[in-house]
Amino acid sequence: MTITFPLTAGLLASMLHVITGPDHLAAVAPFAIESKKKAWKIGLFWGFGHLVGMISIGILFTIFKELIPVDTISNYSEQLVGLVLIGIGIWAFIKIFKAEKRHKHLHIHSENSPIIHTHKHEHLHEISHHHTHSKTLKQSNLASFSIGFLHGLAGIAHFLLFIPVLGFETQSDATFYIVGFGLGIVIAMTAFAFVIGKISVKVMNGHNEVFFKGIKLAAGLFALIIGIYWMFSS
Repeated sequence: MTITFPLTAGLLASMLHVITGPDHLAAVAPFAIESKKKAWKIGLFWGFGHLVGMISIGILFTIFKELIPVDTISNYSEQLVGLVLIGIGIWAFIKIFKAEKRHKHLHIHSENSPIIHTHKHEHLHEISHHHTHSKTLKQSNLASFSIGFLHGLAGIAHFLLFIPVLGFETQSDATFYIVGFGLGIVIAMTAFAFVIGKISVKVMNGHNEVFFKGIKLAAGLFALIIGIYWMFSS
């Protein structure tokens, strides 16, 4: 058997696992929309977190399966993922509300009549703004990694995806499958976050703020609904 088959099989299996998981997409989308040009990093960190979570639960299951209730840990992880998704949805709504409030100001015009209107701001303190943006991005990356880690701990689907490893004749083929599986997770979510970020940037550059708010609202609502579903189905 050539290297190509197990590597490709691992890639396809993990990519399908990531993209067909609505909880995965719901967790990443709100952060990717906010990060815009750096959105791909959100997907990258989620992918690494997911791998670390899967490896961690696998090691626990293999070494301490007689001592640690791994099934219980996995089940509670699913509920925690649901709770986190609900939190992400609420966070997205708060960001929309704050952005709306921040861009509205009270001005006194001619004839002393107060008028509330919306206008854009130019950032005069670019260095300060850059530091603030970098700090927010780092926080989003850490949050994305943590959520990916929780997803890696949750459920038994990951073990089912590793069943093909048992069918390979050599250790090297099994290793290539696992390598492909890991690469597929990172590539799939990085690509998804990149596309979401590109759409976000394009909408903002087109000065279509209503549509941009609609995207953020949809992403937040998506996360909230999936989170509630996970909470009550697990």
